[in-house]
Amino acid sequence: MIRHALILSLLFAVQAHAETPQQILDGLVQEARRAQQGFTASATRGEQFYRARQTGGDAESCATCHTQDAKAHGRHNKTHKDIAPLAPVANKERFTDPAKVEKWFRRNCKEVLGRVCTGPEKADFTAYMLSIK
Repeated sequence: MIRHALILSLLFAVQAHAETPQQILDGLVQEARRAQQGFTASATRGEQFYRARQTGGDAESCATCHTQDAKAHGRHNKTHKDIAPLAPVANKERFTDPAKVEKWFRRNCKEVLGRVCTGPEKADFTAYMLSIK
């Protein structure tokens, strides 16, 4: 009985930390505004960023692994591991956990850009992902 109650309390605690993609975007916009006063996220800039060819990292662009259609499954260009769709409309898990969002931005930005993404880049990218229908 106690074990069952503990499991239920842990499940509720995990759900309490889940956020909506819009809440994640709002947090990223706040972060971007600390770097760039008056910043407004742009899905258009985010799409350009997603598709742009980069020279700093190992991958040519975000779309190299995630495909041109962010609603589709991708494949990592080196490990060949399957990647679930990036757009929240196709994958309800995306952009719901701030720690995971930050982890993947850190990894993927270094892999594509050869550096950490800026706050405005993360906000624009996320705005684009949320705009995909």
